[in-house]
Amino acid sequence: MSWVGSSAVEIADAVRRGKVTAPVVVAEHLDAIAERDGRVGAFRVVLAERALAEARVLQEREDLAGLPLAGVPIAVKDNVAVGGETSRNGSAATPDVAAQEDHPVVARLRAAGAVVVGITNVPELCLAGVTDSVYGVTRNPWDLRRTPGGSSGGSAAAVAAGMVPLAHGADGLGSLRIPAACCGLVSIKPGQGVVPPPEHNWYRMSENGPMATTVADLALALAVMAGDMSLATPDESEALGVGRAIDDYPGGLTLSDPPRLRIAVAPMPLPPGFSVDAEFQRAVTGAAEVLGAAGHTVVEHTERMSLRLGAAAVTTWFACAAGDVEGLEPRGLERRTRSLARAGRLLSKVGADGATGRDRWRAYGADQWFGNADVLVTPTLAAVPPPAERWGRRGLLANARVNLVYAPATAAWNMAGWPAMSVPYGRHSTGTPIGVQLVAAPGGEAQLLALAGQLEAARPWTRHAPLT
Repeated sequence: MSWVGSSAVEIADAVRRGKVTAPVVVAEHLDAIAERDGRVGAFRVVLAERALAEARVLQEREDLAGLPLAGVPIAVKDNVAVGGETSRNGSAATPDVAAQEDHPVVARLRAAGAVVVGITNVPELCLAGVTDSVYGVTRNPWDLRRTPGGSSGGSAAAVAAGMVPLAHGADGLGSLRIPAACCGLVSIKPGQGVVPPPEHNWYRMSENGPMATTVADLALALAVMAGDMSLATPDESEALGVGRAIDDYPGGLTLSDPPRLRIAVAPMPLPPGFSVDAEFQRAVTGAAEVLGAAGHTVVEHTERMSLRLGAAAVTTWFACAAGDVEGLEPRGLERRTRSLARAGRLLSKVGADGATGRDRWRAYGADQWFGNADVLVTPTLAAVPPPAERWGRRGLLANARVNLVYAPATAAWNMAGWPAMSVPYGRHSTGTPIGVQLVAAPGGEAQLLALAGQLEAARPWTRHAPLT
């Protein structure tokens, strides 16, 4: 039996019980990478010898039976430090110097028993919703002609192709949820302060998080990254509301009925001038109906976000580019990066860096727009994934257009600092997966995971792409 294609929960349980050893699991996944990644391009570097050595050491750990991710192969996005390896952030202009130690998130994953098998590709400086760079073009395992999204596109492609059961990613303007939707995965951007953020945290918008094929795997990985194992298997009644409230009544005590949530469904939340694919809108409505059938109250949310908020998101994107290129040699940067950074510098000179819009949205705008709902359901994407090409060689207009047409629905929740996730819900007529976005107020990660679990139970998805 091969363990490739098994979930992280299944692998860890088997390793803890002695049904398989960590070196065997890791070796099988390295073989899968060798066989499949030539077509996908998910990895910048594969750490084969190091991963096997780490697996052998792991197998001898005295605490192996208690490790939540015992022997689970994982991939790490190329924007956080992996001790002893270079972190290039998708760029030839970044220093080719090995990191002295792991980023705290990587350290937590390793401490939990996970084995890092490789570092995944990103667009240069993680500045785009497509994944291509000087290190190659990453392709969507569901359709090799299309992008897997970005900027955590390499991580998403690795999981969707079955090369690893779990991957690390980071989300600054949608960079976990966008590729998750493109590749048919579950992923969650936690709220602020839940998981240690990336070094480049983009005005406190960027968060580290996991990508997986099952909600149980996602919850387990998030719990490890957060250092809070209560997130791994939340009791549904507690996750969906206010815990185990007890009603006093004549004759004794009884547990109250599990609380239900008020869920707002917004198939078309984007500012005027933006559109959402009709099949994506129907998926949002369908997901809301499933949650309504589970007992939640579903209400329509017909208000659209403002153009002012959209402008703040775009100028923030440009400002992030301008900040990230500081100290890097311009001749080593791609055309896309230079043009985004140039726009950011020019706009900042006239005070148009998105700061005012971000601050207003975070302080009160998001809460006012959200209304009295507990959770919001929206499309994750507005259009199907664009072609997998060398977008980095193109200029500002081409890249702005492709990113804003297909992936404008996620940035608002980075600016708010609220938790949000993408959950697979059906397939588009093109054959690519469809993702729906769930958003909650700060502290709502467990609620989102519980709702995702209800969707998974009612509408299970194909976990891996039929890579051909």
